[in-house]
Amino acid sequence: MDFKLGRIKIKDIQFGVKTEIINSKLYINKEEMEKKLRENEAIKNVKVEIAKPGESIRIIPIKDIIEPRVKVNGNGGVFPGFESSVESVGEGQTNVLEGVAVISSGKIVNFQEGLIDMSGPAADYVHFSKTLNIVLLIEPVDYLDKHAHEEAVRVTGLKAAAYIGEAGRNIKPDEVETYDNSSLIEKVMRNMHLPKVVYIPMVLSQGLLHDTYIYGLDAKGILPTLINPAELMDGAVVSGNCAGPCHKNVTFLYQNNPIIEELSNLHGKTICFMGAIITNENAMLKCKDRSSSYVAKICKSLGIDGAIISEDGGGNPETDLMMNCRKLEASGIKTVLVTDEYAGRDGGSQGLADITPEADAVVTNGNGNMLLKLPPMDKVLGYPEVVEIITGGFEGSLKKDGSIEVEIAALTSSCNEVGFGRLTTKMR
Repeated sequence: MDFKLGRIKIKDIQFGVKTEIINSKLYINKEEMEKKLRENEAIKNVKVEIAKPGESIRIIPIKDIIEPRVKVNGNGGVFPGFESSVESVGEGQTNVLEGVAVISSGKIVNFQEGLIDMSGPAADYVHFSKTLNIVLLIEPVDYLDKHAHEEAVRVTGLKAAAYIGEAGRNIKPDEVETYDNSSLIEKVMRNMHLPKVVYIPMVLSQGLLHDTYIYGLDAKGILPTLINPAELMDGAVVSGNCAGPCHKNVTFLYQNNPIIEELSNLHGKTICFMGAIITNENAMLKCKDRSSSYVAKICKSLGIDGAIISEDGGGNPETDLMMNCRKLEASGIKTVLVTDEYAGRDGGSQGLADITPEADAVVTNGNGNMLLKLPPMDKVLGYPEVVEIITGGFEGSLKKDGSIEVEIAALTSSCNEVGFGRLTTKMR
């Protein structure tokens, strides 16, 4: 069965007496939604707010961003392992509330969280300044440790996205996109004349609040896994990490990965897209060596000609990135890397923590050290004072008038490493 995305284009959101979609407008029963989210015993309180493009609103700090969706037919449900069973997804039809994002905020979980401005200069760098945002201001119960706090915020965001997504269950989509779910043998037989290409999304899995989940399973313990790209699009991968804000791959970016979208569009035309190999980014060298060797083994067994590898986070994971590149190139597989850089505020420093000569085809999605001055906003959702301790901020970032000075690293997903944005860097 092929996989279909039914796109319901939402043009506005507001609070109403019932959570429903009428004439492309999403109405939210605020009281009902807040009550449902407070059912989690780890949550003391949740307040639901709305932030729209162009409004003078700052959201800080931000844990995760999720697109509301609902499974209307086929196996499984939304966010398997969390909001539904662990049955495999990636087939049938899932309806998407396009233009809407659920943002989990509130009390800070870890210093590696970020901000979004809905207007002003920062809005030019962040896609989520242009979405209709449902903001969850989450207050956990007292005395939770950081890991329990992160889990409470993560599952609350997923529950909220599932609740909102249900509004699209019986709505006719504005458009439906279909993705080929043929077996690998069928793909190869139909496209024998085309180069076989695989996508390798690296996922952060180092522990210490740097985690990603696949069907609810912590990715730290996995071997690299061949997966249907439609499974990623259908919510099989969930971000649980508190990595640097600018290059954190939030859950929304797994649902809407532009690399998968582009490779799917090129399949059968210029390439034979063989699928995705999820691999983890580990803390220990032995584990990095194991995973990168297994990635190369899978690619060789499939007869892959070319691979695209995207990073999640930065610094230590760049060793995983380069090891994958080096071993694939040694196997005769042409490899392209997708990352971002921390090249200093003047752009003159080495941008990556690790390099290898084989990495001669690299796409970069911006410099996280670039400094920005952001004006005060009329409304702040969250805690503006944390700007001085989050990644990209520093002592003195918050000014008396409410304006802030930060590196672009503080802007959520501004330099995300799947290319869902508008930034890059250029040689001088």
